[in-house]
Amino acid sequence: AWLATGSLALAAGTAALAHHSFAMFDQKKMMTLDGTVHEFQWTNPHAFIELDVASGGKLQRWSIELNSPNNLKRQGWVRNSLEPGEKVKVRIAPLRNGKHGGLFLDLTKADGKVLDSGLPKDGTPVNVPQL
Repeated sequence: AWLATGSLALAAGTAALAHHSFAMFDQKKMMTLDGTVHEFQWTNPHAFIELDVASGGKLQRWSIELNSPNNLKRQGWVRNSLEPGEKVKVRIAPLRNGKHGGLFLDLTKADGKVLDSGLPKDGTPVNVPQL
């Protein structure tokens, strides 16, 4: 019985680690990126868009974090909502450390279709621990 209890405690700790804070993103700022989808990763615990953005004559790869595939499905997303090579305009809350990444807010596809995160876009932080 103690082995089962220990296993449950370990599993609970692992599940808690999977849900992390979004404090690494500056949610008071919003950036817009025009780019080309390099890859759409439909992965747990969070999906990602790898976006190629031209800046100063160079191509930069931005890694944009989304919600989980399960939550995205409830918002109407599917595994192939984005395809490599698609031109998109993406709004993100950038990483605080200045690296090329951010928290997905919404995007507009070339045909005008909008895919949304459901997150606030008014600088209200989400999933940030209160100290």
